Amino acid sequence: MTGYREVYDGWKADPEGFWMKAAGAIDWIEPPTKALDDSRAPLYGWFADAVCNTCWNAVDRHVEAGHGDRRAIIYDSPVTGTKATISYAELRDRVARLAGALAARGVEKGDRVVIYMSMVPEALVAMLACARLGAIHSVVFGGFAAPELAVRIDDAKPKAVIAASCGIEPGRVVTYKPLLDKALEIAEHAPDFCVVLQRAQGPAALVAGRDFEWEAFQEGAAPAPCAPVGGMDPLYVLYTSGTTGQPKGVVRANAGHMVALAWTMRNVYDVAPGDVFWAASDVGWVVGHSYICYAPLLIGATTIVFEGKPVGTPDAGTFWRVLEEHRVGSFFTAPTAFRAVKREDSAGRCLEGHDLSSLRYIFLAGERADPDTIAWLQRLTNVPVIDHWWQTETGWPIAANPAGIGLLPVKLGSPTVPMPGYDVRILSESGEPLPAGELGSVAIRLPLPPGTLPTLWNAESRFVRSYLTTFPGYYETGDAGMIDEDGYVSIMARTDDVINVAGHRLSTGAMEEVLAGHPDVAECAVIGVDDALKGQLPMGFLCLKKGCDRDHAAIVSECVRLVRDRIGPVAAFKEAVVVDRLPKTRSGKILRGVMGRIADGKDWNMPATIDDPAILGEIGETLAAAGYPRR
Repeated sequence: MTGYREVYDGWKADPEGFWMKAAGAIDWIEPPTKALDDSRAPLYGWFADAVCNTCWNAVDRHVEAGHGDRRAIIYDSPVTGTKATISYAELRDRVARLAGALAARGVEKGDRVVIYMSMVPEALVAMLACARLGAIHSVVFGGFAAPELAVRIDDAKPKAVIAASCGIEPGRVVTYKPLLDKALEIAEHAPDFCVVLQRAQGPAALVAGRDFEWEAFQEGAAPAPCAPVGGMDPLYVLYTSGTTGQPKGVVRANAGHMVALAWTMRNVYDVAPGDVFWAASDVGWVVGHSYICYAPLLIGATTIVFEGKPVGTPDAGTFWRVLEEHRVGSFFTAPTAFRAVKREDSAGRCLEGHDLSSLRYIFLAGERADPDTIAWLQRLTNVPVIDHWWQTETGWPIAANPAGIGLLPVKLGSPTVPMPGYDVRILSESGEPLPAGELGSVAIRLPLPPGTLPTLWNAESRFVRSYLTTFPGYYETGDAGMIDEDGYVSIMARTDDVINVAGHRLSTGAMEEVLAGHPDVAECAVIGVDDALKGQLPMGFLCLKKGCDRDHAAIVSECVRLVRDRIGPVAAFKEAVVVDRLPKTRSGKILRGVMGRIADGKDWNMPATIDDPAILGEIGETLAAAGYPRR
């Protein structure tokens, strides 16, 4: 751990010097004179006196340095059969033109622009055009329900909305424009205008005087220059996917965001200018902001915009095809994506014949990566599979195995060690530090590093209440986990998913880890259900591998025995059911909390971010057949 330890200890010894040095990777209009602004602690800022522009750093400076012909974006859409490449020079011209058109209609520094688009290059062009003007973009996942879109429009109060007419899913077209029209009917705030990218698969009707077609809107527009913005001026607001109530608008400031992301590309992901980096996510999520749009472009790498799914576009070999065809060096996706591939093709036959010689690393994040999936993926690809952990709020990895500094020994089930900037602690419910190996609340000593959220949009008191109050002097992550004697972090569950069985605090993640190791189980989830005697009991949900025709009762019995053998009788794990699929958000997170409320017969709301609402009905039927809720 020598290399990592030197870097991490160097940050701890001189955080100001560490981040000022990292700031050298950025082009500044006016460079910062100091890194940390602690004048309003516990509300912190970074590079507050700097003047900069994120679009310049992500696009123009590479062209000015003579790299205009370098590929900036590779667009690969198996759902439409489309592939395209955009150079840095082409990207600059497209961004400057759209920015000029927006400016001509009154969009300026500090204005908000909601972006409601599918995975097309124009989504990145729209984000960068806002950044060019100093306008604040708020990307909403394409296809989000109208009431949820309306809530975000009312909170952000955008001057404009930029939308695609539709998105394309395997086997169907999802029309966005009717959802946008309905959202604008519901919302109290009315944007000045909307720009609509008409897609051939689902063109939309435009409202005269309000809606403008993408190309026509830009016709004759003069290209806009990059506007100077302050270091703490917001680059974007990204709303977290709460299931009830007002969503939280996570704010990302320009300067710290650039410094942190540029640092991670070199040190965490080992990516250099000109390398091909692929994050298989969506621009509606934080991964899409950080590692599809901004981070690869900030260092002059090539990013892939992929419009497809891990299975079904057309099959479980899609990832392997894209990795080979575009000579990807580092690949980043969610564990759930590879669990889907594994379920369809556990033998890896779809990989046969593909040349992955360019691939150096696979990175997983978004949900806990179970050891069985990691081991399967390593065996299949013979490539390091690196689990790492972060949040929408942080914008970049809290804990990782830093490939650019030097890979550390892997401990399956652990995202490895904290990155510089993050002083991670495990605390008891009363806020006392816990010893190595003990499960508790994962918290981070303040200040958080550059690039993390400084506040919530128009909700500073809520920011303090949500993140800084439970453990004074710390940021509360909302995750439960532990740190071992070697300093390795393990994230076991959200704190809400730690269940209390007869006074014993048990991690559902630890049980899922055991269940995932069963040879017939492709994916699983464990929830806590109410029990009159023990308070809560764990219950498992098992998705079996494709082609498995064994007796379900036998598999359940084996899984119960596995948990008893590996964790012990204290887990009181006695019940599991086999299901066809698990309810998830569009970003792949399993909706354990909603499943628990269904099992307990409590009221629940349909999550706005759910991928397929019908699955919760299936879960309800399965639970009813098993005798839930129990009275």
